[in-house]
Amino acid sequence: MLWDSRNKARNEAAAPAAALADAGQIFPTKALRKFLTSLTSRESPVLMDLGPVVGSNVTFFGERLGCKIILEDLFADLDRHSRASEIAFAEFLKGRLTHEPGSVDGILCWNFFDFLEPPAAQVLAAALTKLLRPEGAVLGFFTTVGATDTRFSKYVILDEDSLKQRPYSSGGKRQMALQNRDIIRMFDGLKVSESFLLKTNIREFLFRKPAGTL
Repeated sequence: MLWDSRNKARNEAAAPAAALADAGQIFPTKALRKFLTSLTSRESPVLMDLGPVVGSNVTFFGERLGCKIILEDLFADLDRHSRASEIAFAEFLKGRLTHEPGSVDGILCWNFFDFLEPPAAQVLAAALTKLLRPEGAVLGFFTTVGATDTRFSKYVILDEDSLKQRPYSSGGKRQMALQNRDIIRMFDGLKVSESFLLKTNIREFLFRKPAGTL
């Protein structure tokens, strides 16, 4: 789903999302500001959000970047898949993102990779790397402490340095704690631009695609 954050759709989407700011856990982010900075020099950048959809975030990015946003709620896909599916999620992901290679300037993964088995994580990371334009950026959060039953979350941007986290679904899924070397290996072809270990047991990674890379 493609939204032009400069049109009326962003205002319509912001209304239901406003309620998200009424409850939830607030935590700091150091990488979000760096992610924004990496995109400000681009004219009308294209941003991909792996979901869930938060209308106020659409407004936030639209006001700062004047960007188009591709909304891909992979969290909803994984939730449905975990309830009933005849194929592995890695196989499902192989045909999930059909956008043109090199067509996206920035990708928001949030903490989606925490919930993926290694084969699915490898498939998705390779697909995102292929979609990214040279000098584009990927922002991802990775837990350092796994949990057996964790609900998916929505991340509501309060400002460039803080986020609010709210549960997205009633169901839970095992959360994987990946080693730094495994995270870096997954995104082969990208370089680590920034990495921050927060007191909230979250490591933020900002990856960049080198110039001249296809």
